[in-house]
Amino acid sequence: MNKGSITAGLVEAIENTWKAIQAQQPDVPEVIVTIGAGSKAMGLVLGHFAANRWVTGEDEAQRSIHELFVSGEGLQRGAADVLGTLLHEAAHAAAEARGVKDTSRQGRYHNAKFKAIGEQFGLSLTHDKTLGWSTTSVPAETAESYADQVHELEGAMIAYRRAEGLAGLIGILGGTGGEDGGEGDGEDKPKKPKNGYSAECQCGRKIRVSVSTYEAGPILCGLCHSPFTSPDAEDDEEN
Repeated sequence: MNKGSITAGLVEAIENTWKAIQAQQPDVPEVIVTIGAGSKAMGLVLGHFAANRWVTGEDEAQRSIHELFVSGEGLQRGAADVLGTLLHEAAHAAAEARGVKDTSRQGRYHNAKFKAIGEQFGLSLTHDKTLGWSTTSVPAETAESYADQVHELEGAMIAYRRAEGLAGLIGILGGTGGEDGGEGDGEDKPKKPKNGYSAECQCGRKIRVSVSTYEAGPILCGLCHSPFTSPDAEDDEEN
């Protein structure tokens, strides 16, 4: 275990894991690691990849670097699951490098192109009707291929951040593509319905909202605290 500060040891372990991912997936780009609060109004965000958020150098020598965010709350889940978050965000980073639109709805909805890249990176992905192919788990063989990194993460993860607000009520949302995920999932984008979407929450309440309002972000029920979702919207996203 790192004998220095908690922060330094944690960042070093995350950076070393990212380098190991790059060794296996050469098109994963360089990132700057940030750690902070993942508690959001819609739940708990475990991580995100945000393209070109940082700038280094001066004048003509300036260049952009991508951001990798890891939430402090997510560290409670254990090293293998944090590896899953890093692989998830690395898949987004590779999509950016390849020019692939792997998400829509401001980076929240993960389409079939993301699923293909994530599986290439060794992840197991299941479908969520709100977030698409976002729910991430790490198969045993993938964890074994990163055994040294899992061990290092385990030794460095000696603290985690307490979740705030609705994060504990709504549950873990999984990693997101960041705000730079982009709109749509590639060519032949389907036409959106002019009369909006009919959406329903987990307790059965129903609303009708415009497409722009639905796509702006999760709309939460005040009774069950779950987001209103629309099967019609998810059908559009999958096409």
